[in-house]
Amino acid sequence: MASTEQEQNARAWDALAKHQAGLATPASDADFRNPLQAVDPRGWLGESIAGSKVLCLAAGGGRQSALYAAAGAQVTVVDISGEMLALDRQVAAARSLAIRAIQASMDALPMLADDEFDVVIQPVSTCYVADVGPVFREVARVTRPGGLYISQHKTPTSLQTEIRPAGEGYRLSEPYYREGPLPAAPPCRTREPGTLEFLHRWEELIGGICRAGFSVEDLVEPLHAKPQAAVGTFGHRSGFVAPYVRVKARRIDVGSKNLIL
Repeated sequence: MASTEQEQNARAWDALAKHQAGLATPASDADFRNPLQAVDPRGWLGESIAGSKVLCLAAGGGRQSALYAAAGAQVTVVDISGEMLALDRQVAAARSLAIRAIQASMDALPMLADDEFDVVIQPVSTCYVADVGPVFREVARVTRPGGLYISQHKTPTSLQTEIRPAGEGYRLSEPYYREGPLPAAPPCRTREPGTLEFLHRWEELIGGICRAGFSVEDLVEPLHAKPQAAVGTFGHRSGFVAPYVRVKARRIDVGSKNLIL
């Protein structure tokens, strides 16, 4: 049974998808000219993913699934929002791409088999669940040993920091150790209207990925800072606090894990 938070976030993303706002915008024609580059600018997936089984987790919206499928992968996309998945189906149909779309919460994937995927891709979405532990454990279960988990998250510092400037900078107003959803924020690029969001500490994000059975191979903070940006804009705020972190992790196989222990 879906929780109250899940139901609210599903409704919020349904509304965002209908308006194709922000993260609910399908891939563009320009993206399809080099689909792998569009979704993997750092080259973490290598030169080709043709034939790879890829799970796009909490990744509806007509971008992730379509681009990975266009790059040759066998794609499954999971999202809690039916409207977000409708965009995936529309884009796939328009471009004759084969994808499997499943409506489900990111922390409960009983319909997916153990060791089913070579790669799991999760764009920014862990902020919409109160506990990231079950998410990482489910990802570990469905990822084959040696497979990759590439995820992006809102940084805890960004979720602590106010959207509007205070003087020359931005005030840290939310406690790091907190329970329950964050208060609603004014319209902005880093917070989605109508959703319930949760702050997850670094030990919950990076530590949680490791404890679930992954080894972190790389970590980057995508650059959004713009030195000449107007005060109060996303580019200006990003010069004070990195809004996102992107993590590359590899599933530890049982043999390697036993050797380490």
